[in-house]
Amino acid sequence: MQPSSRPHRIPLRAFALGGLLLALLAMPGCRAASAQSSYADLVDLFEEWRTFERPQFADGVPQYTVEAMAAQQRALASWKERLWAFDIEAWPIEQQIDWHLVRAEMNGLDFDHRLRRPWARDPAFYVTMYPAESDVPAHEGPVIHGWIDTWTYETPLSAADAADLAIRFGAIPALLDQARTNLADSNARDLWEAGIRSFRGQTADIAAYADEVRGVSDDLDEALATAEAASRDFGEWIAETLPSKSGDSGIGKDAYTWYMQNVHLVAYSWEEQVTLMRRELARSHASLRLEENRNRNLPELERIASAEEYDRRLNESVDRYMRFLAEEEIETVEEWMDAALRAVNGSYSPAEPDEIRNFFSEVIYRDPDAFRPHMHHWIELARMREDPHPSPIRRVPSLYNIFDARSEGLATGVEEMFMHLGLLDDNSPRARELVWIMLAQRAARALSGLMLHGNEFAMEEAVAHAGRWTPRGWLPDGALVRGEQHLYLRQPGYGTSYVSGKIEIEELLAEVALERGDDFTVKSFFDDFYAAGVIPTTLVRWEMTGEKDAILEVGDVQWAPGG
Repeated sequence: MQPSSRPHRIPLRAFALGGLLLALLAMPGCRAASAQSSYADLVDLFEEWRTFERPQFADGVPQYTVEAMAAQQRALASWKERLWAFDIEAWPIEQQIDWHLVRAEMNGLDFDHRLRRPWARDPAFYVTMYPAESDVPAHEGPVIHGWIDTWTYETPLSAADAADLAIRFGAIPALLDQARTNLADSNARDLWEAGIRSFRGQTADIAAYADEVRGVSDDLDEALATAEAASRDFGEWIAETLPSKSGDSGIGKDAYTWYMQNVHLVAYSWEEQVTLMRRELARSHASLRLEENRNRNLPELERIASAEEYDRRLNESVDRYMRFLAEEEIETVEEWMDAALRAVNGSYSPAEPDEIRNFFSEVIYRDPDAFRPHMHHWIELARMREDPHPSPIRRVPSLYNIFDARSEGLATGVEEMFMHLGLLDDNSPRARELVWIMLAQRAARALSGLMLHGNEFAMEEAVAHAGRWTPRGWLPDGALVRGEQHLYLRQPGYGTSYVSGKIEIEELLAEVALERGDDFTVKSFFDDFYAAGVIPTTLVRWEMTGEKDAILEVGDVQWAPGG
């Protein structure tokens, strides 16, 4: 089957654009006179590239000044020329895929310099502290270099760790002083308003951490106190400046399409994703209503009501899930998987009978098995530690959240797939309703995010849309929804990745099954899928089927400069 014969695989269209976006879509690239051919050279280039991508530091503070970013942007051209000097046509597909991963990262930095410019538009870019681990390979959304993952430091802190943290937290006041200048021309109102919440959050996180580690080191105590005060002052400065901000925060429809197809390597355009999200939103709501009718004479699912019940049911859920994966021949089961899931079971949080918890808690507290497949995230992270990919380029998380549709799409996709494979058959039939509710919520918030980037919604319209289309009123928490939409606004593609990524994997499963015929098994599909690494599904498809997607046929177009 040729890529062009697949219904949704549409070659990158020649958008009728002017100005910046015309430049974003095409520019002939000049290949270096002497082409390189060694994969080892590509690996060397990748390692050097990752060093270049980091900004320069001065006294522990990353330099995102106008001058520093202009210098990095000028130097980026030579890196792309080096990459395009490679003659990869005779390489094995696996090695060509790695070249495309490096290309996607360079396109990501280029796009940031030319359009997104988080260091100059987004106050939340200057958040530094992250107290909890993400369930995907790297931080969700843009993150500043010099970030502090406090969850990686064991407590009680050693003297060496306390000294390290004192230096790193001690750099925050100078960083935020620099940020005031870097953001001087930002007019992105929704990003600006959301930044207030981000810095209120960092202020609270630093204060809580200061209480946790107080007394270990006088230097650390002082650094945390000054970082907390600086974060509070910066949040107040954002709030004071907000009334002067009136511009759009989205990147626009055509830029979104270019970013998807050239950075995240997702074939769908902005318009196609709107259509897909609307279809999945309608399908999930309709499926929910049919399930409810089927179950109309059954009792409602009762929420977990005690800490003892919570621990018992969550652990039983892990037991059932691991048996399911093995007995139903879903995938190869490794000994470290069980512990990876059990470690993130969480703990019971009491609530009043009519109180709505966090959306996903409402699901988990009714039936942990419905959400259990989504926790496959933690198996994936464990796999990266326990069985790292042999490619040095794939074994580390791709920059710019290039992994999002593959990572979030898998976690969302297996909820429905594993339901169809029988995971919930021994539960109350009402557990199936929860799967449709989760899909509806993700499709609703994805549409909101698309409309933000298309500059058709402002933030509060996006929040209202997501809440309205989430079944049963389980998304009443405006702060939660604003936080999600803020992430999707900061990172184009993340909001849709749960559903668009699910669809990509479903399409790949269908294609592989058709190709393998009687030799197809679910287990071989998932084992091969995982073996490719946490990389865009278009690249996984190329490795699994030999079919190269149209968006990977880049010809002599190096990148997308503009402006």
